[in-house]
Amino acid sequence: MQPFEILLPLALILLLSKLMGLGAHKAGMPAVIGMLVAGVLIGLLAYIPWQPLQDAFFGDDVKKVLSVMSKIGVVLIMFSTGLGTDLKKLKRTGLAAVVITLLGVIVPMGLGTLVAYLFRSVLPGSGVLSWLFYGAILTATSVSVTVAVLKELGKLDTVMGTSIVAAAVIDDVIGIIILSVLSGFTGNGEETGWDWFHPNAAMVTIKIVIFFVAAIALGVGLRKLFDLMERRAPHNRRVPIISLAACFVYAYCAEKFFGVADITGAYIAGILLGGTLSETPYVEGKVDTMGYLFFSPIFFASIGMNLDFSGITPSFIAFGFVFVIAALAGKFIGCGAGAKLCGFSWADSARTGLGMMVRAEVVLICTERGVAAGLVSGAIYPFVFIIILASSVLTPLLLKISYRKKKPKNI
Repeated sequence: MQPFEILLPLALILLLSKLMGLGAHKAGMPAVIGMLVAGVLIGLLAYIPWQPLQDAFFGDDVKKVLSVMSKIGVVLIMFSTGLGTDLKKLKRTGLAAVVITLLGVIVPMGLGTLVAYLFRSVLPGSGVLSWLFYGAILTATSVSVTVAVLKELGKLDTVMGTSIVAAAVIDDVIGIIILSVLSGFTGNGEETGWDWFHPNAAMVTIKIVIFFVAAIALGVGLRKLFDLMERRAPHNRRVPIISLAACFVYAYCAEKFFGVADITGAYIAGILLGGTLSETPYVEGKVDTMGYLFFSPIFFASIGMNLDFSGITPSFIAFGFVFVIAALAGKFIGCGAGAKLCGFSWADSARTGLGMMVRAEVVLICTERGVAAGLVSGAIYPFVFIIILASSVLTPLLLKISYRKKKPKNI
């Protein structure tokens, strides 16, 4: 393949992703959905029997290049997510956010694992680790839609609104840790077993602990370096450049030396370099510009382009829809119950459950990781799309309905 041959696929991906993203935004849904639709539309070109078209968009060399760019895109997404993680919010909400998050992780993960176990006969490569990975996919939360709705309704600064945002912060951290642990028990796409007393299990656990200790220790030094640079040259381009370099080093070392997912390294780098640094918004803006302008659309579009419906059978469709119900009900029940245990009213508990129900890019990243490890069937992607779409539509609609004032009865 000549280098210029990748330019046409890139042009179509970027243009169609932008158009579909704008359409999704106008419809009140995350732009991610539009990017996924763009990928699906491009993927339909594979069914046109014209060889030059197949070579231009679906040749092996083209796929390899897009795969590399997609990997950069997902690393940048997780780095940006880490930069935007405000750990200070946890201090303002205290126990409520922790309880909401714990139940909001345990219940959907438990339901997802149970559904995978019950349908184990239709899932390829089924096993304990595989079932747990299906459950882990459902732990992710994306509250961007919820925050926009609560802000519109003037409820974002309430105890309930602050708890939702803070719970989402803890949710991300716990979700990434779960993903790292499960990923650590995979080897070359195959299960390595789920026995805590197995030497491999002990080594995986030790490596994960060492990674987090080393990452935090290095992060303390990096923060001091960034503080020094900020004082000497605020809003200088060297800050986001060095931040990106740190992100890539963390991502590389996490997977290469510790067996931890590269996206975990990127996310931890974001947390360590974000939060209290005065330059965080500047760095985050630069990262978002680069990511969502180029690399992230390629990641989302490539998922849509590579949809494989060959593994979908009537039994798998049944599993898929039960999986969708478990995803929506798990967050609603778990987070709602957590809020109620913390003294919220029934109405605010229900709103908390609704607010934490939304999924977006992180659920796709978790799914992609499971598929790459050979523990999750690629046929689950359409149902993950349904989870994102349904939660993004239902959450704002039901939240607004829940805040409608009752009309006074006529006397």
